[in-house]
Amino acid sequence: MSERDVERTYSVTDFTAKLRRLADALDAGKPFRIQVAGERFTVPKDAQISVEHERGDDEVEIEFQLKWKLADTPEAPEDDDEV
Repeated sequence: MSERDVERTYSVTDFTAKLRRLADALDAGKPFRIQVAGERFTVPKDAQISVEHERGDDEVEIEFQLKWKLADTPEAPEDDDEV
């Protein structure tokens, strides 16, 4: 599988809806199925979650990250969400 780095900007309404769906899946102990720029994948329920903060001279960034090994990805799809 080739490397990939995709970033997309959302309205507040769309972003919060995606966060709510993710939070609901995490609270329920379920995997989270999502589609990002045409690629559909599943975030496993035990993905590593972290928050990253970066500050430069004229910009501040915060990233909410979920990481997992491809071998940990479940086969059964959950609800899809287009990103």
